[in-house]
Amino acid sequence: MKKRFDLVVLGTGAAASTVAQTCRAAGWEVAIVDSLPFGGTCALRGCDPKKVLVGAAEAVDWARRIRGNGFQGDGLGLNWPELMRFKRTFTDPVPKNREETFAQAGILAFHGRAHLVGRTAVEINQEVLESRYVVIATGAKPRKLNIPGEHYITTSDQFLELESLPQRILFIGGGYISLEFAHVSLRANRDVTILHRGKRLLEGFDSDLVQQLFDKTQQLGARIHLQAEVKAVEKNDRGSKIHAQVAGAQKTFDADLAVHGAGRVPDIEDLNLPAAEVEADNRGIRVNDYLQSVSNSAVYAAGDAAASGGPPLTPVAGYEGRVVAANLLEGNHTRARYVAVPTVAYTIPPLASVGLSEESARGKGLKFHTHREITNSWYSSRRVAEDCSGFKVLIEDETDRVLGAHLLGPHAEEVINLFAFAMATNARASDLRETIFAYPTVASDIRYML
Repeated sequence: MKKRFDLVVLGTGAAASTVAQTCRAAGWEVAIVDSLPFGGTCALRGCDPKKVLVGAAEAVDWARRIRGNGFQGDGLGLNWPELMRFKRTFTDPVPKNREETFAQAGILAFHGRAHLVGRTAVEINQEVLESRYVVIATGAKPRKLNIPGEHYITTSDQFLELESLPQRILFIGGGYISLEFAHVSLRANRDVTILHRGKRLLEGFDSDLVQQLFDKTQQLGARIHLQAEVKAVEKNDRGSKIHAQVAGAQKTFDADLAVHGAGRVPDIEDLNLPAAEVEADNRGIRVNDYLQSVSNSAVYAAGDAAASGGPPLTPVAGYEGRVVAANLLEGNHTRARYVAVPTVAYTIPPLASVGLSEESARGKGLKFHTHREITNSWYSSRRVAEDCSGFKVLIEDETDRVLGAHLLGPHAEEVINLFAFAMATNARASDLRETIFAYPTVASDIRYML
């Protein structure tokens, strides 16, 4: 049986929902398909539920830090089952609400894994959906480690559904996922080990601030091994045995739970892309500046499934969804531009970044000066007894523009947005210095960072 549409969208996350709803509002006949519960990674298996866990861990950490400085509270800790119940109040309603939203808009929703069977034809549950256009926004999934015993490893999705948190937890990888979950686990008084095959953690962030965070994470009790590549995982009566090569030596680690935090890849491998003549590489669907497939003009891609110039972040996915919708409705006229996109690792304290690193600025031949300080002694850190904070800001010599800002410490995830706005609007560092911010706030520290 065949059904005809103007647009078929694969995925139901930020990018997919934006495209589907915008085109439907313009009068198009739209279908949307997902094999997973409707809502996408961020709302169900990523940033939103993760931030609920981080929020609770932050509260515990704050209380522990200021204990003895006017705050009384003993036995503070995380109740994991209660925290999971609270988390589910955010995630459980999403699939039903998202499906109802589609139905109210007149978008026909399909549950199941889609397979392309022509340039604009999609097969789902033995039905063929024929369309003028197809948008691929299927998100990302944990990359395959291709090691013996990989099926014993818990994915980040599964970690967010754990009914109980084991005592000994080993994280594979040293990026966002591992560090964020590790910091939550440490505040839950768990034993944490991190194995990372690279030479430093959080490789996309400023190396000096990462070193501060590295030292803090170790002080909290985490055992961190760099240049450590996991080779195999075994299961036994006492948990898991993880075999790794660490700086050239063979080592074995025991854990109750091994968690995959070693990166994600576009979830596109079983879509049967060749049938639609859609080219892809390990970064995703190959697209032009309009987010249109370079090999099939009737196919667009957005979010983590697209090999675009944007980082794999939810706000970027939503933005790319708007770009795709505009180009579908009015012809290619809007190019994707990624100006001053901030990113945050929700460790405790958080690490935030926007713009260029020192290395990339030098690589571009830019002339700039850098302001870098450790700010543990600043009022904004001392007030909350935070001993891990600092910043690095890059300012171009000739234009006085902020080229990059890198923050570690209380409310870094919020303050970074002010730097992003300044960069996006070409504000000068002097403009920021002269701005009157409310005091005492962390934002009021900005004038001393420039």
